[in-house]
Amino acid sequence: MAHFPDNHRTGSVDQPLRCAILISGSGTGMEALLKYQKAKVDCNHQTSLVVCNNPEAGGISIAKGFEIPVQTFSLPDIENKTERRLAHEKEITKCLEEHDIELIILSGYMRLLSEEFVKRWEMQIINIHPSLLPKFPGAHAHEDVLSAGVKVSGCSVHYVDAGMDTGQIIEQRKVPVFSDDTVESLSQRVKIEEHILYPMVIDQLSS
Repeated sequence: MAHFPDNHRTGSVDQPLRCAILISGSGTGMEALLKYQKAKVDCNHQTSLVVCNNPEAGGISIAKGFEIPVQTFSLPDIENKTERRLAHEKEITKCLEEHDIELIILSGYMRLLSEEFVKRWEMQIINIHPSLLPKFPGAHAHEDVLSAGVKVSGCSVHYVDAGMDTGQIIEQRKVPVFSDDTVESLSQRVKIEEHILYPMVIDQLSS
């Protein structure tokens, strides 16, 4: 069963674990989680904040529809890439701290987090990836799965470290890969399992 390290608080109905969801795009995974939290009786976690790095992201309107506070942080106008990245993450950290966030949930967040940010939020950031890690990390997992000709794929929830999908794996779910699969058909099958797995893991972490 997934669990936080001993020094992190678990949630309760009266004091649910305060979560922030970080998004970059359409927010479909976020929407599934918000619907789950709204429907679940005695939920031990709540989304207290949505953070987005893309002011045009469709997920912003979805979050507002659930009456979740949304903060958008575009990259600052700094020439040096490292300084720009750290300044951007510093703004996000300040916002997370102001909202007393205890768990950061990446859901289609398309920026690789710095070692400094990950260290500040060590073992408090989770991500879901559409493959059975450690196989097929990166942004083109479904293409890589189909190219490799494997018969089973799935999704993985993992803690986030400074690498690309290299953090400690928490839980996984499997799906079959069929000979006539396309990226789209495989993606849809995996997405169904993602929408089951992510809330399940967050339930476990908050209990």
